[in-house]
Amino acid sequence: MKPDVEVLDDAAILAQTAAQLIVDRAKASSERFTLVLSGGSTPKAIYRLLAQPPLRDEIPWPQVQLFWGDERSVPPDHADSNFRTAREELIDHVPIPAANIHRIQAELPASEAATAYEAELQRFFGSAALPRFDLVLLGMGDEGHTASLFPNTTALDETQHWVVANYVPKLHTARITLTFPVINNAQEVVFLVAGAAKQEALGHVLYGQHDHTPLPAARIAPTNGRLLWLLDRSAMPVINH
Repeated sequence: MKPDVEVLDDAAILAQTAAQLIVDRAKASSERFTLVLSGGSTPKAIYRLLAQPPLRDEIPWPQVQLFWGDERSVPPDHADSNFRTAREELIDHVPIPAANIHRIQAELPASEAATAYEAELQRFFGSAALPRFDLVLLGMGDEGHTASLFPNTTALDETQHWVVANYVPKLHTARITLTFPVINNAQEVVFLVAGAAKQEALGHVLYGQHDHTPLPAARIAPTNGRLLWLLDRSAMPVINH
């Protein structure tokens, strides 16, 4: 199934579009809405929109269950924490029950944090099959990584575990990340990509402008769900015919 690609005029409109999509999906959910949050800079504007009227008041917050696609190996109050960003920009401003917030315990050693988060997902979804999230938000790095699935790292080949500690040599640290099987089992995956620095990687991912191993972001392909790329105009690659 080919992905849907929507090009917005700028990052602000991208954020508005993504925020409205989240509201629409949450309102359409019957009993619960499982949302996987992304790190990085682009989601901040989305979280701010969701945290204030009118969008805040349209979401059935008791039905929303928040998860994270990846986390840096830092405590939850650290400036680099994806959880801290979401808490400061969104969670602290909306009436979501504390029990609905499923953060990665990244203050633990990375391998322990990954094991604990996989156990958390198994408790929530049941351990018999892969979890099926309603909506997964993803970003993409300049080199084509997504979540914490970086090029040339061991997590790219993981097929058994739902969550792993992925050592990233260029960062000299491990990060905790969902794996491809889990992300690709989602009902809907939405990439949020803004900025001219992403053009080259997007060319590889969307239009196959490469003659080497596909970048990690190119391996996101829901097995039974929708893939949507929300891009701002500056991120659009020049297509070589």
